[in-house]
Amino acid sequence: MKLAQHTTLRLGGPAREFWTAESEEEVLAAVRRAKALGLPLHVLGGGSNLVVSDDGVDAVVLRLAERGVRESEEADRTVALVGAGMPWDDWVRLSVERGCAGLECLSGIPGEVGATPIQNVGAYGQEVAETISRLRVLDREAETIDWMPGSACGFGYRTSRFKGPDSGRLLVLAVEFSLPKGERTRARYPELERALAERADGAPSLAQVRETVLDLRRQKSMLLDPSDENGRSCGSFFTNPVLTKADVERVQNRAGEQPPSFPQPDGRIKVPAAWLIERAGLSRGTRHGSVGLSTRHTLALVAHDGATTAEIVRFAWHVRERVEAAFGVRLWPEPVFWGFSRLDDGLPALE
Repeated sequence: MKLAQHTTLRLGGPAREFWTAESEEEVLAAVRRAKALGLPLHVLGGGSNLVVSDDGVDAVVLRLAERGVRESEEADRTVALVGAGMPWDDWVRLSVERGCAGLECLSGIPGEVGATPIQNVGAYGQEVAETISRLRVLDREAETIDWMPGSACGFGYRTSRFKGPDSGRLLVLAVEFSLPKGERTRARYPELERALAERADGAPSLAQVRETVLDLRRQKSMLLDPSDENGRSCGSFFTNPVLTKADVERVQNRAGEQPPSFPQPDGRIKVPAAWLIERAGLSRGTRHGSVGLSTRHTLALVAHDGATTAEIVRFAWHVRERVEAAFGVRLWPEPVFWGFSRLDDGLPALE
C-alpha cells in the first residue's frame, strides 16, 4: 500500500507492512509481532507532519485507531483522557463546545492527538505542553505500558523527549488533558489579538477565538482543503529559529531592517522563519518544477501535480541554503522523514 494516500503531501511509496491497532493490547501485540519479523515499526498519525520517500519504507507502518474520550470533572477543570487516534481538531472543537479553555488557539491544526506531544504542537500563543497532565505510553524495549507525567516529557519549542533520546522507543497511546473551565480566554499572540479586536466586543469567548484562528489559518492555506491550490503540504516546513542577540544583529545588518523578534525565557530571541525566507529572495509562490512555496505562506512547501518527494527534499535544501547564505542562519525542518538512508541536520541528505 502506497503511503501517499495517508499523507497530506500525498506523496510517498509503499510500506512493507501496514497494520491497524484499535486498543492498547493490539498495539503491544503489533510491537511484538514486528520484532519477531525483524522489521522496524513506524507509527502513523494523520500524516500531516510526515515526508515519505518515493521508495517507501522497509518497515511496518502502524495506524492507531483508538479515538475514545474519557472525562472526569473537578471543581475548576475538566480532565480528559483522549485516544491517540482522535483527529486533533475534532478534540479541540469538542473541548471548546464543552467550555474548556486551553486548546482553542490550536484549532485547525491537522493530525491526531497522539502526535501533538511529540513535537509540542503550538500556535497563536498556546502549546499543548500547557494542558497535558500525563500520557499513556508504551515502552517498546521493555514491552510495558504505563503512565508518564507531563512534567517528564521534556517539552521545549517544537520538541520533547519523544524526539530526543527516546525517539523510536516510547509510543504515545493516549493523552490526558487538564483544561480549566471557563468561557473566556486571553489572546497572547499579536496577530490573533488584532483579529479578535475587530470581531469581539470585550473579552472573546472560546468559540470566537476558535473561529478567528480557523479564519487566520484559512487565509494562509493552513487548513486541509482539497480545493486549495496550496493544499498539498505538511504545514510549516521549518521551525522558527531561536537566535542569540548577536545573531539577530547580524540578520538585521544584512537585511537592512529589524526582523520581527520574540524574546524567550533563556534570553535568546525567536525570529520567524517565513520572514527570513522572504528576505532571502524567495517570495510566496516561488516554484521549482512541480514543487514550490505556498502562494499564501512562505513556510509551507507545496506539492503540485506530478511532484515527487525527491523534488520536495531538493527544494527544501534550496530554501535552507538561500537563508543560510543570506543570514548565516540554518533552518531546521519540522516534519518527520521516513525511508531515507541519512539525515543531515534534520533534512534527508542529497544523493
